[in-house]
Amino acid sequence: MQLKFSEEVAGALKAGRPVVALESTIIAHGFPWPDNLELGRRLEGAVREQGAVPATIAILDGEVRIGLDDGGLTRLAEGGGEIAKCSVRDLPVVIGRGGDGATTVAATARIAHLAGIAVFATGGIGGVHRPGRPGGVSHDVSADLYEMARTPITVVSAGAKSILDLPATVEMLETLGVTVLGFGTDCFPAFFSRESDLPVMTRVDDVAAVAAMIAARDGLGLEGAVLVCNPPPRDAAIAAAEVEDWLKQALRQAQEQGIGGSATTPFLLARLRELSGGRTVGVNKALAIANARLGAEIAGALLSRR
Repeated sequence: MQLKFSEEVAGALKAGRPVVALESTIIAHGFPWPDNLELGRRLEGAVREQGAVPATIAILDGEVRIGLDDGGLTRLAEGGGEIAKCSVRDLPVVIGRGGDGATTVAATARIAHLAGIAVFATGGIGGVHRPGRPGGVSHDVSADLYEMARTPITVVSAGAKSILDLPATVEMLETLGVTVLGFGTDCFPAFFSRESDLPVMTRVDDVAAVAAMIAARDGLGLEGAVLVCNPPPRDAAIAAAEVEDWLKQALRQAQEQGIGGSATTPFLLARLRELSGGRTVGVNKALAIANARLGAEIAGALLSRR
């Protein structure tokens, strides 16, 4: 697979400067135009503010782009539904057809690792979906989890999206051998909320400690990601009980309307936005920016160890 680096990213990697990978699905599919373009620019700006270089990853005209100029960001943002949503399995199809694609957590992690980028910041990872009926078991598991099990990269996120089955997601991360760190927290963040009743494997309170653990993973030659869970900013976060009440309403409405499969997640997120009066959108933006900033700090700390 040919990788096309922007001049800025190529120069940073050659010079040994910190680089942070950013996904593009949040731009093409996460928010409407023109909010998505503004967010894409703000994510890159947050990385630069911490002295690192942003590498937004996407597929344009069948080329794997590592770092986009403003024209590329605009193309993704304007394209919306015309831009393919690419997990790892979709990459051969979109690249082979010479198409445009926005990369998910799984695809971004894989490509970033191939590009020699050690840190990737995102909003929230995918996970195990909630069962379709009470007491049931879901076999719908995001490719994000399996990719983190086999790709030695550092992923910074606000936990997993709270519309998912968080206990099952945490259990799956443990089963797959993914190292999970809570940055300034003892619990696994619930995306819109800072708190949950799920403990993280280890709490860390500074980027130097994170970098030391990543270096130890690399020194041992271990496969698998280090997942750094960064709770959403306090001034934006919503209480977990409040989010759960909205989510129960949305799940009930989805069941009543016969909504299932791939249509479930967009429906639930849209209903949460409506039920919260737009507050969930504000949290989503704030946490993504905070994660980009932390990712840049970790990338810098890693390079300082060399």
